[in-house]
Amino acid sequence: MKFSFSKVLLFSFVGIIVIAGLAFYAGVLTKNSLEDLKPEEDSGEFIIETTTEEAEENNGKSPSQPDINVDYAKEEWITHGGDYYNRRFSELDQVNLETINDLKPEWVTSLGASLDMKFSGEATPIVVDGVMYIATAENDVLALDAKTGEKIWEYRPEIEEKLDTVCCGWTTRGVAVADGKVFAGLLDARLIALDQQTGELLWETEVADWEEGYTITSAPLYYNGKVYTGVAGGEYGIRGRIMAYDAEFGHEVWRWYTIPTPYEKNGDTWPDDENKNWLHGGAPVWNTPAVDPELGYIYFVTGNTAPDLDGSKREGDNLYANSIVALNAETGDYVWHFQQVHHDIWDLDPTNPVILFDVEINGETRKALGEAGKTGWIYFLDRETGEPLIGIEEKEVPQLAEQKTSPTQPFPVGDSFVPQAVTEEDVARDLSDDFEGEIGSIFTPFWDEPITLKPSAFGGANWPPSAYSPETEYFYVLGTDGYIALSRMDEDIYEEGGMYIGSIMVPVSDAPTRGTVTAMDVKTNTIAWQVVWDTNAYSGILATAGDIIFVGHNDGRLIGFNAKTGEEVWSYKMDAGANAPSVTYEIDGEQYLSIFAAGNSLAGSVHGDKVYTFKLNGGWDGTPIDASEKSNGEAKDDVATDEEPTEPETTGETSDSYELGLSVYEGNCLSCHGNMGENGHNGPNLQLSELAENYEEVVDRIKNGGSTMPAFGTILTEEEIDEVARYVNEVLSKADE
Repeated sequence: MKFSFSKVLLFSFVGIIVIAGLAFYAGVLTKNSLEDLKPEEDSGEFIIETTTEEAEENNGKSPSQPDINVDYAKEEWITHGGDYYNRRFSELDQVNLETINDLKPEWVTSLGASLDMKFSGEATPIVVDGVMYIATAENDVLALDAKTGEKIWEYRPEIEEKLDTVCCGWTTRGVAVADGKVFAGLLDARLIALDQQTGELLWETEVADWEEGYTITSAPLYYNGKVYTGVAGGEYGIRGRIMAYDAEFGHEVWRWYTIPTPYEKNGDTWPDDENKNWLHGGAPVWNTPAVDPELGYIYFVTGNTAPDLDGSKREGDNLYANSIVALNAETGDYVWHFQQVHHDIWDLDPTNPVILFDVEINGETRKALGEAGKTGWIYFLDRETGEPLIGIEEKEVPQLAEQKTSPTQPFPVGDSFVPQAVTEEDVARDLSDDFEGEIGSIFTPFWDEPITLKPSAFGGANWPPSAYSPETEYFYVLGTDGYIALSRMDEDIYEEGGMYIGSIMVPVSDAPTRGTVTAMDVKTNTIAWQVVWDTNAYSGILATAGDIIFVGHNDGRLIGFNAKTGEEVWSYKMDAGANAPSVTYEIDGEQYLSIFAAGNSLAGSVHGDKVYTFKLNGGWDGTPIDASEKSNGEAKDDVATDEEPTEPETTGETSDSYELGLSVYEGNCLSCHGNMGENGHNGPNLQLSELAENYEEVVDRIKNGGSTMPAFGTILTEEEIDEVARYVNEVLSKADE
């Protein structure tokens, strides 16, 4: 064979080009794969986020979608907040101040779920094309005919019964409906898509591992082909995050961690030591974002730090916990943030959904944003820049070296909607005669000795959504005026999936809790009017063009207030606590008003399972439709609207009486009092309670309730009361010995 050196050289050169090309392609794939990697909580891997400008330069995509209109809700209620701005305002005005007395029930449907006290009915119904989509606290999803209440389909997922990484009881705040699908986040940290017509499961994605402390309680948001959701679990030492998923197939498009690595912007606001506290520093996202399509930004708030009440391990401001955050909706890139509480040690994290609105201030139309905080202030910002809209001042606050407190905190100009200090007058009026504890105000630090403060960790404002009316230019917010005692406990060691609080947080025994319904002027951040209740306001607000706002009450009333004056103009009492937001919609020219009345474990309200729907001259015959799993939708003859609901047995048979007591405790007491009786929400630490040491007093309190505790005398059987009392008295009260 004839040898040709030139041909060998040519082929060698071509081979080198091919190999180089393959290597380059492999490098690109590797680079893309590395960029997609998410740092494991126990790994040393880090991701350096690109800036918004770099991302847009790389992919050529503008986040702006100016063709997507954001109109106020009217005939339908298509998103959790009524529109992409989360304003919860409806242009419907058939129900108004003149016609409100004719508003009566049209239909009532029993969903057949979530009656145990650990469940909380907090979901906002979604109404699209004449169909209502509603989710129960057990994460069941049902489609109902929005005109008649009849069941169309149901989806009842299998959730691990022993799921115990939920801080505040089992709940969900609803679903999203779009693109022919119904999207829902489940408590075991799955995101699912159901067929809108049939309820058939189309896809499911594991967002995180619930056994590591991650859950989903928020309603997801659909926007521009993506589904957005965050994760709850700040009390369990998670690393917070928000993710965007492809709506068609369910794969993750991007994720943004709420706590930066030490090598990213603002990563120096956490200590970079061997403990790597930023890997489990909290900052969950458990509210539904708002979207401005014109800017292409999504807005949300982040939750508490971890350990929640012990700042000694996490020196610095601890960004982006306790913050309002704006991200590029297309890429997930950071745009701006505003932190409401620096280095939080009081559990004063924002949890209320962000609301967007346009308002004229000093002759200029501003793109505004408002968020009601647990602090008792509303934070009004320019949503383009994150700068204060009215004024927020950094002021010096009391210091405590052990807690490594921040030297200053932001104080919005204007009014707070709940009291922010415990006064001597408060002590004389509300606390027991033998009270001798130390008292303080917002941002008073604490350590070994208990200090009684306001606002409590309940808020201020909590998750119940606020509303904005363009007619009054008022921001309507619900608040809780309550006391809380804080003190540091012994060293709290982080364990994956375990409570990671850092201190003791309990209500003050037998102190009253009050609620506020407040209209705030968005141009001045001052109170226009306020209604005060003798219980916390814990449901959410609907504002309407009929000059009425609707608010649910713990005692089961749905109440209508004059939107301009706060005067009560209408109410209807249902058979369970009204602890979810109401919605309104129109079918065949008639306006309907609906609310899920199912009670709430933290509010201590009576539990139920019904959707109540009203319209002018409604003709309900008093018999609820049965939409339970075993029913095809027949009428339910054994329930009347004015009767107390009959609670089912909360436990099955067991041969071990401690096991029965534990089972009753987990089903009815855990969300308030916490695992092993400590670190709950809205309930005292039973390991330290003097009352828990007396069996007869425990039985009496379970049967008859207390200042913030519901009475279980008609809910539990005598055996269940006896055995849960014995469990509290003989097990929990001695657990710290």
